[in-house]
Amino acid sequence: MSFACLQDSRASLGECPVWSVREQVLYWVDIKGQLIHRYDPLGGRTAQMPVPEQIGCIGLARSGGFVAGLRSGLWRLGADGQIRKKLADNPENWSASRFNDGCCDRAGRFWAGTLDEPKAGRNAHLYRYDRRGLTAMGGGLLTSNGLAFSPDDRWLYHADTPAFTIYRYAFDLEAGTLGRREPWVRLPSSAADRARPDGAAVDAAGRYWTALYEGGRIQCYGPDAALLAEYPLPARCPTMVAFGGADLKTLFVTTARGGRSEAELAELPLSGGLFAMTVEIPGLPEPEFAD
Repeated sequence: MSFACLQDSRASLGECPVWSVREQVLYWVDIKGQLIHRYDPLGGRTAQMPVPEQIGCIGLARSGGFVAGLRSGLWRLGADGQIRKKLADNPENWSASRFNDGCCDRAGRFWAGTLDEPKAGRNAHLYRYDRRGLTAMGGGLLTSNGLAFSPDDRWLYHADTPAFTIYRYAFDLEAGTLGRREPWVRLPSSAADRARPDGAAVDAAGRYWTALYEGGRIQCYGPDAALLAEYPLPARCPTMVAFGGADLKTLFVTTARGGRSEAELAELPLSGGLFAMTVEIPGLPEPEFAD
């Protein structure tokens, strides 16, 4: 198995791929390019929808369109990407914080974390949004990332990227509450290898797949935190994975190009592209947001 480039998109900071089972298309964002991309595998057709701010994450909504984490807060967007309604303000300092990774749980809540851009005070948080509003579920973070739920909804997985750590929490789906945060996987760090956990997804067997930013590879961990496999791809900065395709056996990966050196881009010219690989065990349908 190996990754192939589907779209040489040259995204500055590609992120948050989400497969729509209803439409059989992939949505993903370019955070700094302020775009939502729509990729249709039939014929490789693609479209772009501009948004007015940096957009860190999206979730599909049951009633159509998206829930989205922008710099200023959480918003409802139409299917055309246009702003419809603000759901909640970003409670942090917008000049130094924006929403980053996010996803829905199977009860229709939206979970999204923030990014402490100066990386100075561990001021980022993980939040939950539902009909009761926005609730802080944990703090002391630098870059909230890697959100994914186990197939049995027993665990929520969550990474703090600059800390080189993937955590897990006991999760109560009915109540939407979390247990104590516990380190689950700690990645080694060296001057030669700064690979750290970015966006993630869980497959039907409960295996956690994570993109290693500045690591040029995707890792797969078993439910017992054992490293099962890793797969290189021709971009140094993969950002997030998602399962899709008619059988949910296509693993999509977004990547980043912005801020990379000319030498690196000469060596890895497909950086910022959208990649995919066929896997043996399928993923799970992406839960949708309940308005």
